[in-house]
Amino acid sequence: MIRRPPRSTLFPYDPNLAVHQVGVPVLVAKVMTYPEVVNRYNIDRMRKLVLNGPEKHPGANIVRSGFHVSALQYADRERCALNLRIGDVVERHMCDGDVVLFNRQPSLHKMSIMSHTVKVFPWRTFRFNECACTPYNADFDGDEMNLHFPQTEEAKAEAAELMCITNNLVTPRNGEPLVAATQDFLTGAYLLTQKDVFLTRAQFCRLVSYLSDAAEHIDMPPPAIWKPRKLWTGKQVISILVRPNSTVDARVNVESEERFYTSEQHFCAMDGYVAFRQGELISGNLGKKTLGGDSKSGLFYVLIRDYGPQEATRCMSRLAKLAARYLGCKGFSIGIDDVTPSPSMIAMKEKILQEGQKLAEDQIEAYKTGETWSESLFPCSFP
Repeated sequence: MIRRPPRSTLFPYDPNLAVHQVGVPVLVAKVMTYPEVVNRYNIDRMRKLVLNGPEKHPGANIVRSGFHVSALQYADRERCALNLRIGDVVERHMCDGDVVLFNRQPSLHKMSIMSHTVKVFPWRTFRFNECACTPYNADFDGDEMNLHFPQTEEAKAEAAELMCITNNLVTPRNGEPLVAATQDFLTGAYLLTQKDVFLTRAQFCRLVSYLSDAAEHIDMPPPAIWKPRKLWTGKQVISILVRPNSTVDARVNVESEERFYTSEQHFCAMDGYVAFRQGELISGNLGKKTLGGDSKSGLFYVLIRDYGPQEATRCMSRLAKLAARYLGCKGFSIGIDDVTPSPSMIAMKEKILQEGQKLAEDQIEAYKTGETWSESLFPCSFP
């Protein structure tokens, strides 16, 4: 049996969440409950949840003791907590770390519904990492997502192992990664790996601290430039992203040609030849072919193939935090001028519209006068 909320909830993306997490509003977490059986290991925690009741999260809504059911909204919570015994069932709130199924209708393929790990948040929307948008075919124009809460330990185990997004990074259609960097993450990585990006020690340390919220040890690499002052490059930040310290064995070797690649491989004038050696980015400006999906020559596919999906999702999560915060510090935006068509394009559009209008009028006139249809009136191509 799977419990679901009464209605779907809109969502935005959240790059601060790991790829396998989903942000659940606390209002939903209070409604969606799990029937946890009381045992000697969790009885103290269950008593605290019963005392919190249905209004305070984390709490509980119902206690089942044999055939007796107590709704904690009306019952004496202190008495229910005191009388709690091993074998009773407590309908507790959804909490951090619970496994849930997440999908967007219509579920047209296997990866339209996958399992995530819950992270309870305030506000009123579901949130998850932008890397996971592609398999759901989700964007940010008011999409509605559904959350399903498995109600047995067996269902939770199956969801966590068989339907976990970490174990479904590649599509069964052709084996290419479907969960990968997109949109802002690609933009941030592209700007960070430009040839002219040089960072002071303070700037470099601030950026690499974003990778894991300063909770992971980082091995500081030597600077790329020593004199007149020590400077590090943006490519070194990406190298730290892939392999933050010596305990991480992600010594990937990747070579790919970005869309803007010209010639001469590592000496490409546009820096479009991306090359990782032993986990270190030695050349190239990162783009969609390296970090995006639908490619078996990209970074994440090699990580999945050689080091497993867990390492690939950790790398994606680091990239999401780094790119989003780097763009926040550097600044990246577009204005009206960037999306306004040029005068030549406007003139071409007007010409095509006028010719199309004239052809339509000629056809109408030919129909009214009974003239025979002529191909000369309707050319097949436009300028």
